[in-house]
Amino acid sequence: MKTVVIQTTCANKKEAESIAKLLIEQNLAACVQMSDIESFYKWKDEFCNDKEVLLSIKTKKENFKNIKSKIKELHSYDVPEIIAVNIDKLSKDYKNL
Repeated sequence: MKTVVIQTTCANKKEAESIAKLLIEQNLAACVQMSDIESFYKWKDEFCNDKEVLLSIKTKKENFKNIKSKIKELHSYDVPEIIAVNIDKLSKDYKNL
């Protein structure tokens, strides 16, 4: 089983909580962590600086497609960040949870 962390940023805590809850309830993620962050980026040639909520979604690689679909369905952004980072090393105890 390949493990990944999928990241997405949300506009607010309510949106982040609804995505996290759905992914856990539908057994698409083992754990979802939320962090308040500040993002700097360009959107449509404009400089942006926003408070966001980062979701770190721990899951199996095979769930990426379904998680991506759920994020797009529930997300308020036109183009939400949806990236997966492969986990090369994972403690045996944690993996067996």
